[in-house]
Amino acid sequence: MWFVFALLSAVFAALTSILAKIGIDGVDSNLATAVRTVVVVIMAWGMVFLTNAQSGITEISKKSWIFLILSGLATGASWLCYYRALQIGDASKVVPVDKLSVVITLILAFVFLHEEFNPKSLIGCILITAGTLIMVL
Repeated sequence: MWFVFALLSAVFAALTSILAKIGIDGVDSNLATAVRTVVVVIMAWGMVFLTNAQSGITEISKKSWIFLILSGLATGASWLCYYRALQIGDASKVVPVDKLSVVITLILAFVFLHEEFNPKSLIGCILITAGTLIMVL
């Protein structure tokens, strides 16, 4: 089931890029990011209440709060940079560079989470990086 959700995530991420590129025309990239963020917040909390998960907020540990907040800050920084890049660059070039996050995530998962990094992962990272360079050059 994780693969279905991951694939849907990729589809929605692709739509995000195209819709954002159209919507950001003539709008400050920081303002556009803020508008998008408000929509995401409303949608996320809507899902929390729709699934009746709001009672779990008191059960979140201090460690989880810290890392969720740090993740939120990283997301915010990513979105601000992404929207600025999208505003001044071509979506067909910005998006592949942004997707280098896959390679960076694999490396960070190996270093910090001690996840497996095998020859298949290495080949995949090399191919993603090469593909990105081919697309943007």
